[in-house]
Order: sequence, then structure tokens, then C-alpha cells
Amino acid sequence: MLPKVAIVYLSFHSEPYLDDMVAAFKKLTYPKALVELVIVDNLHPTHGSSVAAIEQQVLPLSGTELPHVTLLPQDKNLGFPAGINVGIQWALDHGFDYVYLHNNDGFVAPNFLEPLVDAMEQDKKISIAQSLMLTYPDTKIINTSGNKYHYLGLGYSDDFNKPLNQVELPAIKKIVYASGAACLLRADLLKKYGLWDSDYFIYHEDIEYNYRLKALGYQAVMVKDSHFFHKYTFGRNPTKNYYIERNRIAFLVSFYKWRTLLLILPAYLFLELGLLALSLVSGWLPSKLKAYRYWLKRSNRQQWLAKRATIQKLRTVNDRELLADAVGTISDSYSFTNNPLVRYIANPLLGTYWQLVKLVLFW
Repeated sequence: MLPKVAIVYLSFHSEPYLDDMVAAFKKLTYPKALVELVIVDNLHPTHGSSVAAIEQQVLPLSGTELPHVTLLPQDKNLGFPAGINVGIQWALDHGFDYVYLHNNDGFVAPNFLEPLVDAMEQDKKISIAQSLMLTYPDTKIINTSGNKYHYLGLGYSDDFNKPLNQVELPAIKKIVYASGAACLLRADLLKKYGLWDSDYFIYHEDIEYNYRLKALGYQAVMVKDSHFFHKYTFGRNPTKNYYIERNRIAFLVSFYKWRTLLLILPAYLFLELGLLALSLVSGWLPSKLKAYRYWLKRSNRQQWLAKRATIQKLRTVNDRELLADAVGTISDSYSFTNNPLVRYIANPLLGTYWQLVKLVLFW
């Protein structure tokens, strides 16, 4: 008997994407009787609720052309992790074996699920299996083949913007962390070690969950034959800038041992000076300063230190092993790395410093 899978689709002004999502699930090759499409609708601050569109375009097909659909409308924007947690909790309460996280702005290939389930059924140490994410409409370009992690708390897509036919990928690729946009999770691990951390609100929540399980000895993978087509656009706004900067610090404080934090402090301060200059030039200095102000509040520091205490108590992997796959430079696939300051100063200095740190990181 194949496992039961709940697909959690976090709707956030999903009207532009529903047609493609519906068309994709009509072609699903995994037995529809074993799948539940759980749609959690987060209230968009500008466009409002997408419930009316979902009721018109999706629900009439529930259990016939589509897997059975459960709609869970929310009366506010919960953020990404809290939003998916609503769907995850529903899946756990209803006895599903796996939960697939499906981003709002994309759709899956008909046979996306079988390779993921097979990989996880074959290896119980795989905690998260990510689909190979391709761009759309140009489906021959990689969005991410799994994500890289920079030791100063930055995450980025591996093989970003590279032509698929120019990248040699194994059937199952071990990765540092899986994107929360298109990944399969084990229900038993969610029950045992908790759902996604809603305090991140948006950004870095996937790094946190991946590393929470990585600290317990589990492995994330990307499965090449599972495809997710992502209508990806890279952009920045004040909210995004704030949460990326705030959550980067939250992650470092939560996971690194104090000795490691002290060891990387010179590199961290160097990066902060660079980010301050970049934020000033690029116009997002208010977001950067807002992130600093967040950490000046004692209750905020206490909240994250409590999370740190829990993580440090549960972890079974030391920092040397936890950060073995962390990188010291940012990939040149991104346009901003063409900046001479990044290419010739920041990347070489931070990369060299990380190599030196790894020589003495024995704890």
C-alpha cells in the first residue's frame, strides 16, 4: 500500500496561479485516493481573500478530477511557516504519512510525487526531499537543485539560472537544505520534533527546519525526477529585507555554539559593515536598522535564547559536522556577485576566513 500524502498549498493572492495548479493536479499519476489537497488561504493585505476564486475554480473538482480538497481559510496573514503549519497540523490529525509543501506561485509535473516518496521510503535518514525546481515558462532553466548555506547565515539556490542540460545531477542529490517551496516532509518527524517555527514569519524558516533535523543526524536531498515549475521573480521590498536580516541573526544565535559564534565574529562584523553600506546605497537602510532595533528589545532576545536552549539540548551533531557543507562565498550565478566589491573583496576574504575557521572548528 502506498503512503498517504497531504499536499499543503499556501494560498496568498493565488488567483493568477490557480489555473496552472488545477491543470497540473488533474494529471496527477499518484493515486488520487491517497492524496489530499489542503489549501490554506492566507489573507493578502492588498488583494484580500482568495477563497471565492478557490470555491469557484477548485472545490467543484474535489474528489473527481482532482484529489479531495480541504480548504482552510484564515482571517489574517499568518506568514509562511504559521500558514503551512495549519495545513501540516490538519494532515497530522488525519493520519497522513507525508506532507508536501507546494508554493503558491508554481505547479508540479504529473509524476512529481512517486520519486519523492520512493526516495524517502528507501532511506529513513532522509528527513526532507525537495523537487528539482525549474523556472516557468522556460522550463529548461534551473531555479534550484537544492540550496547552499553560507556560514554567516545566508542561503541561496544551487545551480540558480543554469541550463538544465548543462548540469549533471544524480538521481538523488544530497543537499545542505531543501527549499520550503516544493518539498516532501515526514509526518513522524513533524510529530516528534515539531512543526515549522512560526516566529520566523517569512524567510529562513526552511533553513531552520532543515538544520533542526540536520542537528539530529538527518539528511536533506533533491530528487531529480520530481519537477516543480516555479514562476520565480527575484525582488526586494522592505518587509523581505527586514525579515531576512532579522532571521539570519536568529538562526545563528539558535544553532551555533557560543565558541563558534565568537570565532566567526570578525567575519560577521565585516559582512555587517558591507550590508550597511549596501542598504544605504540601495535604499533599504530603514529595514536594516529595524532589524537591529528588534534585537535591542530584551524580550526578543530572551525568546530566541529559549529556542536556542531547546535546540542545543536536543542536538546530537557537533558544529564541525553541522557546518561541514557550509560555504564561504556566494555563487556567481547571481547578478549582484558581479559587483567588484563582492567578487574581488567580500567573497575572497570571507571564503578564506571560513577555510581558516574550519581548521580549528573541532567542537
